[in-house]
Amino acid sequence: MNDTAATPTPRSSAKVRELCYAGLFAAVIAVMAQISIPMPLGVPMTMQTFAITLAAVVLGARLSTLSTVIYLALGAVGVPVLANLSGGLDKFVGPTGGFLISFPLMALLIGLGAERYERSKALFVLALIAGTVVNYVVGVVMFCLLTKSTVMVGLTACVFPFIPTAVIKAVLASAIGFTVRKRIPGLAR
Repeated sequence: MNDTAATPTPRSSAKVRELCYAGLFAAVIAVMAQISIPMPLGVPMTMQTFAITLAAVVLGARLSTLSTVIYLALGAVGVPVLANLSGGLDKFVGPTGGFLISFPLMALLIGLGAERYERSKALFVLALIAGTVVNYVVGVVMFCLLTKSTVMVGLTACVFPFIPTAVIKAVLASAIGFTVRKRIPGLAR
């Protein structure tokens, strides 16, 4: 028997480690999704966006996007990982489905900014804002289409009440994320 065949290469070990980080953050997103406050117009306030921002800052663009795709795939097949321990495709085609389907793009944008943080903190802030805006735009568009609401109703239900907490979550996730990122071995910088 060839001993080298059983010994993992440094590259394969790194890939396994990265997949574990992506899976771990998919679990973090699932846990944070359960922190949910119902709102009067049907769009709950959750900690999903905090977890996605945290994943993007810690893992960067590629792995945080993978993490959100894993999370959404689990939710789509019915695993109760979405807000309020729910799951299923119906959540993706309902009034709040746009927020869910925008998560990978949100993670990608914020992750790209996080990867460039040391070179340009301003670029990171722009990426953070862009990721959040994409989440809101896709969410509001789908909400308006499915509820046959005006854009103003969509903004009132889906954006305005969430702006103060979105800022707080973004700042906290960024502060925690950059601290954690420095301490995780094996992540590409």
